[in-house]
Amino acid sequence: MILLQGKKYFLQTLREEDAAVLANLVIKNRFYWSIFEPRHQDAYFTAAVQREKILESLHHMKSKREFNFGIYEYKTRELIGHISMYNIKRVPFSSAFIGYSIDEMNVGKGIATEAVQLLVDYGMEVIGLHRIEAYVSPRNGGSIRVLEKVKFQREGLLRQLLFINGKWEDHFIYAVLEDEY
Repeated sequence: MILLQGKKYFLQTLREEDAAVLANLVIKNRFYWSIFEPRHQDAYFTAAVQREKILESLHHMKSKREFNFGIYEYKTRELIGHISMYNIKRVPFSSAFIGYSIDEMNVGKGIATEAVQLLVDYGMEVIGLHRIEAYVSPRNGGSIRVLEKVKFQREGLLRQLLFINGKWEDHFIYAVLEDEY
């Protein structure tokens, strides 16, 4: 288990026993998260599928190809989001992507900013990455602000990158480099 401690929030690797709590979080945010994410089959919202996703992530974590964390508040110990570093590539790239989702009732509290900073710190200092990237919808102003606060820079527009809610959507690509970090 990996624990990354922030000021108000902490990240902890998701474990198999977290599947039901994670399923409840994705059910609770099903509509809200679907605004910027591809649609999921109904089975995705079950504890069984979330358990499979956690086990797959733990397998990838052993080979340092992916890290999947729950985002928790210190006061309540409640799961309020999740964040992942994935598609980790070694030299000559030494790069990874991050993605995150925050519970709708907790948006605007600085949670994503703190979580992204913690994961960037981990990626740069522990994993030894050179570059961390993120895709973000041009319509997602909140997520754009999060990335920019953590010193990510917009590098371009990827046209029709993801199929979301029945149509192809453009996404910005943002990145932070180790010498900018």
